[in-house]
Amino acid sequence: MVKQLGILFILLLLPLGINAQTQFEKDKEAILKVMADQQDAWSNYDLEGFMAGYWKSDELKFFGAGGLIKGWQATLDRYKKSYPTPDDTGKLRFEIVDVSGAGEGSYTVMGKYFLERNAGNANGVFMIIFKKIDGEWKIIADMSCG
Repeated sequence: MVKQLGILFILLLLPLGINAQTQFEKDKEAILKVMADQQDAWSNYDLEGFMAGYWKSDELKFFGAGGLIKGWQATLDRYKKSYPTPDDTGKLRFEIVDVSGAGEGSYTVMGKYFLERNAGNANGVFMIIFKKIDGEWKIIADMSCG
């Protein structure tokens, strides 16, 4: 009887684990889609399109070699200043190393970026935090260095 109750308990909990894994896979797929859209926008010198993946808020944080930048508009302005022409942006490619849960409705994404461009190739690493805001996955914090 105890053995049967144990088996029943496991069978009742099994769908919860499967459901959590399914949700993780759905979230990961949606997050990677945001990043694929960013690659395309950047590679087409569409910095506003690239920024569509970021939380449009003064609370957005970007940390890079130039220090901490706060806010969506300030981050866009920095990109426009640092990458003024298509030769400067070039073609962007991400290599995702890890996607992990970071609390309710949040994920960290760690990876590498590669810029192939006329102004000289560049590459580096990043760690970004995605949060689901108003039903969409948005980057709320980005730390990139190259």
